[in-house]
Amino acid sequence: KVSGLGAAIKVADASSVLQTITNDVTDYNFATPMAVQDVTGVDKFSHERLLLLGDFTVTLKGVTNYAANMSHAVFSTISSTRVNRAVEIDPIGTTTGNPKLTNNCVLTDYQMTRANTGADTWQVPGSLADGATVTWSTN
Repeated sequence: KVSGLGAAIKVADASSVLQTITNDVTDYNFATPMAVQDVTGVDKFSHERLLLLGDFTVTLKGVTNYAANMSHAVFSTISSTRVNRAVEIDPIGTTTGNPKLTNNCVLTDYQMTRANTGADTWQVPGSLADGATVTWSTN
């Protein structure tokens, strides 16, 4: 059993160069749902289903960093480019043998918030882009 401490997050910029933005990310969530088709016949008293297409969605959240190759540089081109971007999540870090999940995603929005406290934060949602099966691998 492990905690979520020590994670690493990498996201490709508009030039497809993977940038490590770990220090800017405050939290993330992702899902790997499978679509289902209800195939229940009228002779059944409970649902019967088939698994269909797999998917991947991610939401990254963080603190704005205007330095080169950090979060703002990576995400500020979302509105002006239409490129798939690799998103790599290393939930316990990048040590050899640790698990990682890498998918090509369409990042659909770069949502920035300036709170009344002065906090400058962002949120970026993404979805699976290329039909590749979502699989875990190791560093």
